[in-house]
Amino acid sequence: MKSKLMRFMIILLIIPLMSGCWLLAAGGAGAYGGYKAKEEGYGLQNPITKEKKSNIEEQKK
Repeated sequence: MKSKLMRFMIILLIIPLMSGCWLLAAGGAGAYGGYKAKEEGYGLQNPITKEKKSNIEEQKK
């Protein structure tokens, strides 16, 4: 019984690897995780921010 279960699990893991769907499933899981995090109030912040034109002009003077 245990051998049969292990064989079934191995087949389930190998089929997506062969078909290329594994990447799609991982991307979907990541997107879902991001969606749920956004629902809980978490968000992303861009580490690179644009400077306003007024700041750049003041630095030139």
